[in-house]
Amino acid sequence: MSTEMFQEHLLEMADKALGLGVRILLSIVVLLVGTQLIKLICRVIKRYLTRAKVDIGVIQFSDSFIRASLYVLLVFMIVSGLGVDAASIVALLGSAGVAIGLAIQGSLSNFAGGVLILVLKPFKVGDYIKEDATGNEGTVSEIQLFYTKLLTPDNQTVILPNGTLANTSMTNVTAADCRRMDVKVSLSYDEEIARAREVIMEVLRTDEDVRKDKDMRVFVDCLGDSAVILNVRCWFDMDRFWEGKWRVTEAVKEALDREKIRIPYPQVDVHLKEQGHGGSSGRDGNGEAYE
Repeated sequence: MSTEMFQEHLLEMADKALGLGVRILLSIVVLLVGTQLIKLICRVIKRYLTRAKVDIGVIQFSDSFIRASLYVLLVFMIVSGLGVDAASIVALLGSAGVAIGLAIQGSLSNFAGGVLILVLKPFKVGDYIKEDATGNEGTVSEIQLFYTKLLTPDNQTVILPNGTLANTSMTNVTAADCRRMDVKVSLSYDEEIARAREVIMEVLRTDEDVRKDKDMRVFVDCLGDSAVILNVRCWFDMDRFWEGKWRVTEAVKEALDREKIRIPYPQVDVHLKEQGHGGSSGRDGNGEAYE
């Protein structure tokens, strides 16, 4: 190889290296600018949806979907800018589509589940739900592209796949605006039911959070071995339920104590009888005879 050819080869390599360096530099600039632009676009769309009073779950899901789509487009632009033929990229993605689909079929199921959740609205952000498949429960804090986050009462975060939530039964505790309270109260067999009922009803009538437009009842739920079981029933607004239940339960106990109405402990009466052979007999708490 002559000196002239060698120099030409070096110049050609230098030109190619310079061109590649320029493309890499431009790709980095496109990446940085594109990342900031994506953040700006997502922020503007999120602000617009918030002003339009769109459900927060739809906002979160849309933000995740748009952000992911824009990043895919940005990567496609960067790869094209580095000199890779766009048609080759499309052909490669098309040929690998089946393999990619099989590899991410779980994620696609979760994505479809997220869409179903937003369309059918079995719950929304802020609802308290109980998921029956695994027993997880908590307040819905986020509905993302592939998963939903629950915040448990003890401040732990549970992450559930949207596909699981869309294909299992669940209980939405806070879907309605009010909730019924049922509290069991044991009453001694020696006490008057009508008197105890009136004492408890007075507690319900004087509590500020008990819904007076809803049914308030105190009734005999069952006859236990050692006590008559009363059921105290009333309604609270959803956001006042737990505070109201705890307060009413305590107030019922204090009211019964003031009126000297006994709440008995579980007990069994045993009667012994001497017999000639020195044995004993009697009846247990259920009234069954024994020897």
